[in-house]
Amino acid sequence: MSEVVELERVTRKYNYSTRAGGRGTKGEVIALADISMTISKGEIIGLLGPNGAGKTTLIKIISTVLLPTSGSVKVLGFDIVRDAPRVRQRIGIVFGGERGLYGRLTVRENLEYWSAMYRVPRSEACKRIPRLLERIGLASQEQTPFDRLSKGMKQRVHLARGLLNDPELVIMDEPTSGMDPVAAREFRELVRELCLDGRTILLATHDMVEAERLCNRVALIDHGRIRGIEDPKSIGQWLTAYGRIEACVDDCDVSVEGFSEIPGVSQIEMIGDGWVRIHTSSEEATASLMRLLVNSGVTSVRTSRPSLEEVYLQVIGDRGLTV
Repeated sequence: MSEVVELERVTRKYNYSTRAGGRGTKGEVIALADISMTISKGEIIGLLGPNGAGKTTLIKIISTVLLPTSGSVKVLGFDIVRDAPRVRQRIGIVFGGERGLYGRLTVRENLEYWSAMYRVPRSEACKRIPRLLERIGLASQEQTPFDRLSKGMKQRVHLARGLLNDPELVIMDEPTSGMDPVAAREFRELVRELCLDGRTILLATHDMVEAERLCNRVALIDHGRIRGIEDPKSIGQWLTAYGRIEACVDDCDVSVEGFSEIPGVSQIEMIGDGWVRIHTSSEEATASLMRLLVNSGVTSVRTSRPSLEEVYLQVIGDRGLTV
């Protein structure tokens, strides 16, 4: 099977009342609106969006914790409503923070407990737990209480817990939240290794660096809607109408103020050492600007594609932005 997750027109609504007991004004909040997408086997796909965008709601639906108000979801060919137990047997969930593990239990005791919860046979758990501890680099910490571990080590235990049932789909909800840069980098390396094993990974994050470095595709989500899905390496194509030109205007017969008179020039920035950055919103503006620069004697010009951060800002804005 090539498609691990299939979502078709998924909507999730929440009803609310302004007073306790349902006596106030009633209304509803649309957390997800008409979401359709697929995730292929062996793929790392990111859900990128600010807090409150709908990422966690979508993850809860895929993992059978929530039911959609309308639409259909299949995981590994099983409907999440009719075949929820079969779906749960085949997925693993990795949260950020300290949810789901017990501080007074040792690393090994936590994994033994969750093995029993996943109904992994004891004989198999005795083999699988040491292998997982070795893989995540915590074999020497198996007798350490969980609450004595560093943030990065705790997240590794979360990852091991999510792999106890040997899942085909691993769902991660902001797994590097709060980690220092070194721990986050090491965790991402472990995630890449999982992908090489042939597992499929769904990663919810608001960290653009994480999405850009890890994912095969990134889905921008905001206000419960998918704004677009693309390979992060070519995500700048979403802004093909936009250009970014940098030019050194020192000792040149050119007026920076004159750039703003060109139709389609959206922003001008002085970036130091005599360089100016001009943002354009049409191909015609880019061509006109280049002609002006050349005719004015400018010889140092450079262009670059927009980064994922800039795409995020253009499509969603600066709410909840993390770099």
